Amino acid sequence: MASRNQGQFQGAVILPMMRALLLAAAAAALSACQSLPASGPTGRAIAAGARLDQGAQTYAMVSLDFATTERLRATPPRLLGGLAGSGSVAPIDIIGVGDVVAVSVYEPGGALFGSRGPMGASSGRETFPAQPVDREGRIAVPYAGRVRIAGLNTAEAADAIRRALTGMVANPQVVVNLNQSLSNSVTVLGDAGSPGRYPLSPNTADLLGVLAISGGSRFPIDDTQLTLTRQGRSLTVPLAAVTRLPDENIRLQPGDQLLLQHRPRRISTFGALGAVTQRDMGPGELTLTDALASVGGLNPTAADARMVLIFRFERPEVADMLGIAQAPTPRGVPVVYRLNLAEPEGFFIANNFVMQPDDVIYAPTTTTAELRKFFEFVQTITRVVYDVQVASTLNVN
Repeated sequence: MASRNQGQFQGAVILPMMRALLLAAAAAALSACQSLPASGPTGRAIAAGARLDQGAQTYAMVSLDFATTERLRATPPRLLGGLAGSGSVAPIDIIGVGDVVAVSVYEPGGALFGSRGPMGASSGRETFPAQPVDREGRIAVPYAGRVRIAGLNTAEAADAIRRALTGMVANPQVVVNLNQSLSNSVTVLGDAGSPGRYPLSPNTADLLGVLAISGGSRFPIDDTQLTLTRQGRSLTVPLAAVTRLPDENIRLQPGDQLLLQHRPRRISTFGALGAVTQRDMGPGELTLTDALASVGGLNPTAADARMVLIFRFERPEVADMLGIAQAPTPRGVPVVYRLNLAEPEGFFIANNFVMQPDDVIYAPTTTTAELRKFFEFVQTITRVVYDVQVASTLNVN
């Protein structure tokens, strides 16, 4: 009798609990589409965001076809801060304090300079040991005293020495050679092969000439930035631009500083892909096909192949070329490129679409995949209810 009463008591307690769980399951089922976690926004939500009124629209959406990728390829890249137009016309043979010079004097009569040969003839030519220019900008010349040559080029310095010898030497001929010039050098810093100070010469007065003798960059040129600092003003460009655009290979001037920095170009991938990651683009060109292959492609059970999306801040001139009226931000015009990989031509388009640094590839999940999440969620709750029902039956009996 006591056992039956106990079973009735447990039934009275457990049955209301089952009803409560069933009600909870029904409520969860009704709101599951809104509450279930997702791997990101749905393709429908992204497309809807691009169709808002112009005043509320935050990005533009462009459907990719082969013609569009060809137009993107045909638009030449533009540097946000180029070196073109910054080439120097300053001389690179001006003698400065600390420079080492060598002076040669030729005297036709040979009265003061030169030595007499066995037949009594004089060579009339003498080269003095190389010497540095002192703090006052002067060097010592026999019979002429200390001659100021700082701020002059080699021809002007020779003329100054010749004038100083006037009255002591009849019609002297003077040659000045600049053996070592610290004042006509540039400094190469950072990720160069051999950082240091390098003199400028007619053969190594441009950017590429100096970079060549300094060992170039230790990293791929596509992942290296070059910063030129001149008289307190700095300009930064990709090193690849200097090697590929002739106008960027400017002439340097004494005192310039070159800083090479490793700045890897990266893209990010999210959503229903083989990997959610950030990866380096590596040297050379990276297409969308290459990028998708490097992360394992689309998830075959979850990805919506009809909508592979690339988020990019596009250059304003490119947006104008595509007919986009979206207002630009400080980083550029926000554009979402949409590609349909469910069609065969989508792979040709992907192979012609060139990725850019900071691009984001996103593959939304299919509606089927979202429904699968829903039913797995409902099945979990149903299983709990079933287990409680079995326990109740066992206890009652």
